[in-house]
Amino acid sequence: MNIRDLEYLVALSEHKHFRKAAEACYVSQPTLSGQIRKLEDELGVSLLERTSRRVLFTDAGLSLVAQAQKVLLEVKILTELASLQGESMAGPLHIGFIPTVGPYLLPQIIPTLKEAFPDLELFLHEAQTHQLVQQLEEGKLDCMILASVKESEPFIELPLYDEPMMLAVPETHQWAQEQEIDMSRLHGETLLMLEDGHCLRNQALGFCFAAGARDDGRFKATSLETLRNMVAAGSGITLLPQLATPKEHCRDGVCYIAAEHPQPTRLITLAYRPGSPLKSRYEKLAAAIKAKMPEIFEKHVQK
Repeated sequence: MNIRDLEYLVALSEHKHFRKAAEACYVSQPTLSGQIRKLEDELGVSLLERTSRRVLFTDAGLSLVAQAQKVLLEVKILTELASLQGESMAGPLHIGFIPTVGPYLLPQIIPTLKEAFPDLELFLHEAQTHQLVQQLEEGKLDCMILASVKESEPFIELPLYDEPMMLAVPETHQWAQEQEIDMSRLHGETLLMLEDGHCLRNQALGFCFAAGARDDGRFKATSLETLRNMVAAGSGITLLPQLATPKEHCRDGVCYIAAEHPQPTRLITLAYRPGSPLKSRYEKLAAAIKAKMPEIFEKHVQK
């Protein structure tokens, strides 16, 4: 048994398909299949059920996969310690982003990060919070940038910025020309929201419920752009994070209003595994992003 065998096993558990697992490991399907068979022979147990067209793991197989994931994570940490990568800003770095942050933050910080850390090779991964948390736990990600939520509490979180949410209404709405609106005026209103799985949905719902508003159960969006388009079509109103809004008060059929008393906000952080030898790297990365944020927010302040 070797580390590569464990990588094959974990890849097969993730993809549930021999060809896809082989492609992910950059080997041929016969190579991967043969190594899995050798692993079974070496351990003296069946890891897979071979009576089905689907890849099904036995109980022993599932137990070994769980242990293999832990071993691979420890190997990753050991490799990082041995190479002293934590003190340098060079080499690969896998960063996860949630969909309500990535499209609006990345284009504005990537040029800055490349200029500040030219030897850092960034790999960017977009997924919902629960998926990023799992990938960080398994060592597939080095760090993640997301809204601070309960799921991120087990990790070390470096604050990046507080992001206000703006009320988005159709340009024909009675509030369209207002610059600010008290959250209490949302009492009795129905708001469009993202689908389950987006942390922004739960955060926005919290502010809405506190104000006496509710979500529209007839529609759940998959992205902020879908929400924006629905508002433009006159289908309702919603809350959008400030970085997803333009500097203009109204654009493309949507008007953006500052919500106050209380101001709905979310804290965006950079999170990484406790004990990671790359701590210094994450701190430098977070400091560079944090220093850029005042300039970025200035582009979204209505005047």
